Amino acid sequence: MATKTDKTDAEWQASLTPAQYQILRQHATEPRGSSPLNKEKREGTFKCAGCGQPLFTSDTKYDSGTGWPSFYGPLSGDAVGETVDRSYGMTRTEVHCASCGGHLGHVFPDGPKPTGLRYCMNGAALDFTPEKDNT
Repeated sequence: MATKTDKTDAEWQASLTPAQYQILRQHATEPRGSSPLNKEKREGTFKCAGCGQPLFTSDTKYDSGTGWPSFYGPLSGDAVGETVDRSYGMTRTEVHCASCGGHLGHVFPDGPKPTGLRYCMNGAALDFTPEKDNT
């Protein structure tokens, strides 16, 4: 997997779509309800669109009603990192890819059991890989 320091800014721009670049590298937020991943119901894995790091599984995805893909927990404790975000006069917890440092979204303490957390992610920051059919 690539790490945050493996690519220059120009290389990130060349390897990502404009929306992915704005979100992953410039901490933007996609418009509410704009991601096709909101309606994704298949079993599979949600990976970082910047580096391919597996981040979340469909088992933890739920409809939060917020307009962004939401999960109650990451795939593993080391899949994502968190930092304090004090932008826009608020204090929130930013979630980023632990591998490449790309901005994914934010985590809030209003999610369902078992964690009580809502990982509210930008769909453009994620790639979905459906589970393979084993038949």
